[in-house]
Amino acid sequence: MKTLRIVFMGSPDFAIPSLEAIHQSGHEIVAVASNPDKRRGRGGKPRPTVVKKRAMELGYPTIDVETPKSPEFSAQLKELKPDLLVVVAFRILPPEVLEIPAIGSINLHASLLPKYRGAAPIHWAIINGEKETGCTVFFLNEKVDTGKIIKQAKTDIGPMETTGDLYERLKTEGATLLTESIDEIAAGELELQEQNDSEATPAPKLYNENTKVDFNQPVQKVHNLIRGLNPFPVAWCEYGDKKLNLYRSKPGAETLNANPGQFVEEDDKLFVQCSDGLLELTELQLPGTKRLSGIEFKNGYDTTVVLT
Repeated sequence: MKTLRIVFMGSPDFAIPSLEAIHQSGHEIVAVASNPDKRRGRGGKPRPTVVKKRAMELGYPTIDVETPKSPEFSAQLKELKPDLLVVVAFRILPPEVLEIPAIGSINLHASLLPKYRGAAPIHWAIINGEKETGCTVFFLNEKVDTGKIIKQAKTDIGPMETTGDLYERLKTEGATLLTESIDEIAAGELELQEQNDSEATPAPKLYNENTKVDFNQPVQKVHNLIRGLNPFPVAWCEYGDKKLNLYRSKPGAETLNANPGQFVEEDDKLFVQCSDGLLELTELQLPGTKRLSGIEFKNGYDTTVVLT
């Protein structure tokens, strides 16, 4: 099997298991590209991304990428003569960069493409109540998340699993899938699969506007939103004039004991009424306070307030 010259690109911790797996694979990482150092905390010194930090610990040269479209970045890559660009949780690369490697550019994406193309595939799979998801390794082209599929791996989504839980699993499962894909590329044993665009679903960025809870929705839909936004950016609602963050919940009885948004206290538990039943709130937080269990919130705050 041929040893490939690889430029690895990534910034967040999701990419670290992939970097470490390639490091162990026998292929040659000629450089690691990541976002520039930045101050993290008021008055602090500029610090590298976690990927750059790990790359330096492993002894690899690093490239700070201000913008992937810069001529300087393209020039740096050309000098490295890579066989493959390997991208994990990085930025969109322009055509002039994708054309540089001898074989091509590949990406690890945390969904079963063509489902959940976009910036937040793990979040949206849980928000939409999917029972399974997975990872895809595919060749990059000019259109985001549309290239030919090299390899996929599926995994179940548990009924109480959060985005944080799934993120931790997929970053390690994805690393294994990625190194298997690189080995297949090196051996010339590829059976590429075209994506069916008619089956594509979006996974857009999440903002304050699309993370607010609507208690006029069914219990399961509200529960999926809460776990799908945990740990970030967090589902929220209004508690009087305050923003109440909702981290964890459990579907309760299918019953209408109150109007949507009203608290219901039963068996020393705190529920909120949704359109078709009760949802237990098991972890929540008001601004400037610590996270509380439902019981702690019930004992410390006014539960006659209607959540909106």
